[in-house]
Amino acid sequence: MNAYDIIVIGGGVVGTSIARELSRYKLRIGLLEKEEELAFGVSKSNSGIIHPGTQNPTDSLKGKLCVQGNKLTRKICKELGVVFKEVGELIVAFDDSGMEELMRLKKEGEELGVPKLEIVDSAWLKKNEPNLSDKAAGALYAPTAGIISPYRFAYDLGENAAKNGVEIHLLTEVQNINLIPENSTAEKYRFEVSTSKGSFRARYLINAAGLFADEISKMAGIDNFKITPRKGEEFLLDKNDEHMTDHLLFPLPTKTSKGVLVIKTSDGNPMIGPTAKEVEDKEDLSTTDEGLEKVLSSVRKMIPTINSNDIIAYFAGLRPASGHDFIVRYEDKVPGLINVAGIQSPGLTAAPAIALMVRDLLKKNGLTLRRKIFFHRHRRKTVHLFAVPLSETEKLVKKDAAYGDIVCRCEMVSAKEVTDAIARGAKTLDGIKFRTRAQAGRCHGGFCTTRLLRILADETGKKVIDITKRGPGSEIVKKDRRDV
Repeated sequence: MNAYDIIVIGGGVVGTSIARELSRYKLRIGLLEKEEELAFGVSKSNSGIIHPGTQNPTDSLKGKLCVQGNKLTRKICKELGVVFKEVGELIVAFDDSGMEELMRLKKEGEELGVPKLEIVDSAWLKKNEPNLSDKAAGALYAPTAGIISPYRFAYDLGENAAKNGVEIHLLTEVQNINLIPENSTAEKYRFEVSTSKGSFRARYLINAAGLFADEISKMAGIDNFKITPRKGEEFLLDKNDEHMTDHLLFPLPTKTSKGVLVIKTSDGNPMIGPTAKEVEDKEDLSTTDEGLEKVLSSVRKMIPTINSNDIIAYFAGLRPASGHDFIVRYEDKVPGLINVAGIQSPGLTAAPAIALMVRDLLKKNGLTLRRKIFFHRHRRKTVHLFAVPLSETEKLVKKDAAYGDIVCRCEMVSAKEVTDAIARGAKTLDGIKFRTRAQAGRCHGGFCTTRLLRILADETGKKVIDITKRGPGSEIVKKDRRDV
């Protein structure tokens, strides 16, 4: 049985942020993830927005952690070689009552500590966002908003945590949790976690299981919150529309959502969405005609020229909603358990700040934190041909000819990038896509999938028939009489 000081359940951006932060200390840490790769849960459908902190109540945990997380994310991105683009956001109003609401949001943001907020008028908008509707009366401008790749952020956090000693267990689904009292008064427990890959023990248990955090908490003896999936349908546009906007565009928020957005992404493709609909099924990732129509009608109020013919991909994500605020708390009724739940937007932004809060809760509740003499905080920046100039590409090809072997033409991804991704942990086609963007273009892998299958098989020693899209049950090639 594997024994740890701390077990983190959940390998999304929150779980990997916590694991990396705790890996600074002399602790045995295990991270359990039920999917075949990290970031295959809630994080895979994240829009990649690093929010400035606006649109959060001043007394909320969300607001506090978002403002802190915006600053921390920049620092961590520099350490891990993750591209952070500060593009700024505009919350757009179309009438006098909307302008009054912007003033309220500005005051609320300033109380939270969001820097450089400014109300801009229609003349400013016409100059700086020429494709925006002429009906826009003004906007709240938050220049500190940014964009990153959410999955590459999670992968790099996980990789760095592992380099600092965290043991990551994939395809390891938690099935049961037993509490073992350390003394007769049950003031402290050890946790025995039964999984699909055996049992693990820990002194402290951190539940960062996303959509399934309520189920994990119930296994551990706390049954006082419920995760309700909130489905958001989003639609990716062609890279030709990259300069449709220069900022992230938001409408005025509603009680349940920040609204339907026009989103710049770190890889160039604009994205529109999401919808916000509560569902029961935690596996429901379907998209609908109704969702598409709602998104198009909403974003065309801001950008009238958006064309549905430019949409190259439809997808949906599920946000783990539980009330109006995050749940980050040490459970006194089950000493040693920390629940990190209900982490919906702005969870990506807040993740590094959540990690610090978890660290402080552990310290407050009896865990001795001794810093390691050596903590590997940096990693070499991953090469992406689509992000480097041609002169740099020529140098890379001279250094390694595999950079000149283009596997994915839509996104300009080389064989070298694919093999590097596999060496770093990609085991599936989606794992390669999220790390490199191969298959993410307009042809959806029509030209590169067969080549990627062969590279994955060669690099991992598997047969092509055993390669999957995103884990067991999503095999690509059907087994037949031939030994493929």
